[in-house]
Amino acid sequence: MSLLRIVIADDHELVRRGIRALVMARPGWEIVAEAADGRDAVQVVQETKPDVVVMDIGMPNLNGLDATRQIVAVVPQTRILILTMHHSEQIIREVIAAGARGFLLKSDTGKELIHAIEALQNHRTFFATEAAEYILDGYLSTHRTAEAVSKSVLTQREREVVQLLAEGKRTKEVAAILNLSVKTAETHRTNIMRKLDIHSIADLTLYAVRNGLVRLF
Repeated sequence: MSLLRIVIADDHELVRRGIRALVMARPGWEIVAEAADGRDAVQVVQETKPDVVVMDIGMPNLNGLDATRQIVAVVPQTRILILTMHHSEQIIREVIAAGARGFLLKSDTGKELIHAIEALQNHRTFFATEAAEYILDGYLSTHRTAEAVSKSVLTQREREVVQLLAEGKRTKEVAAILNLSVKTAETHRTNIMRKLDIHSIADLTLYAVRNGLVRLF
């Protein structure tokens, strides 16, 4: 079993200590660095290139969302789990748009953190139950009919592409997994965006969550 390398970024020592205790209790998991603000988080991730970052959304000097954007730009293979005290559909949209692959409420950290990190370790997304409910409730109240129509126009292959893109795969990775040429995978992506009238991976990920194409916890 390969070692899972983790960075913890939170401005509260007590929170870092609690996360550290949970992580260190797992065989094969290692904390390679910690950071108390967003700028330090970006720096240590660039230096250590971990597999997963557990990132507080509200930190001094540079907030967790902007730190996530910078990390994704320079170390795209690192997967980021956002921790926050608050949840709303807008925050969830911003988390996904920043490039994070997981979202967890601090109130659930003790019981859900291990599941969240395991999901990212296995190249899945992770949305806390409350976060998923916000997405689904907001969606169902305003888009039920339109989404039912748009969902029906996707082919099975397009739904497979949607799932892989929502899980954070790049177009080249999608092509390799589905045994397609890169050009064909790009064509599928373009057609999906057009059919669903979606213009970003963040919105595509929300679509995948709402339609059960990515796993919810």
